[in-house]
Amino acid sequence: MTATATEVVPITTIDQGSTDVARAASGDRRAFEHVYRAHLQHVFSLCVRMTGDRTRAEELTQDVFVRAWEKLSTFRGESAFSTWLHRLTVNVVLNERRVDGRDRGRMVSADDDDEHDAPATTSAQPLHAERMDLERAIAKLPRGARRVFVLHDVEGFTHEEIGTMLGVTAGGCKAQLHRARLLLREALTR
Repeated sequence: MTATATEVVPITTIDQGSTDVARAASGDRRAFEHVYRAHLQHVFSLCVRMTGDRTRAEELTQDVFVRAWEKLSTFRGESAFSTWLHRLTVNVVLNERRVDGRDRGRMVSADDDDEHDAPATTSAQPLHAERMDLERAIAKLPRGARRVFVLHDVEGFTHEEIGTMLGVTAGGCKAQLHRARLLLREALTR
């Protein structure tokens, strides 16, 4: 459940979430199932935005929760569990790229323009046509530009943090972000 500015989340919901995390960290599978259900959509959405491929995002989402189950005992509670899980998700997606050899080392390359990088469209209809157009435009961005755009403009990471995650300079991130914004502007004004 998400709260809007006018909604109040009951304390029991918040307490239950942290209780489930603590119980899951001690090995309670039923509690982990509650954690999984509570965070599934956010993790999947982040994977889709980072990969541009719904099928691959489904696989990565499962990988994230397998990794979360394995590493949950390391969660110290110094930040919100959702923050920890978000960071784990970003790391799983980025590591998958490196392991599969799809990350060429440099984000700015001619290979970023490959046609096969664009995801298949889905039959689900977004609520607004503008959002659908934006999602489609983001998905069609070259891989490097899409990753930096999502990490910076959608997820709020700094150029330095993105550079560390992707193994590139902050200047390279800025260049990719500029490229992504230009391509999006062009795609959305057609």
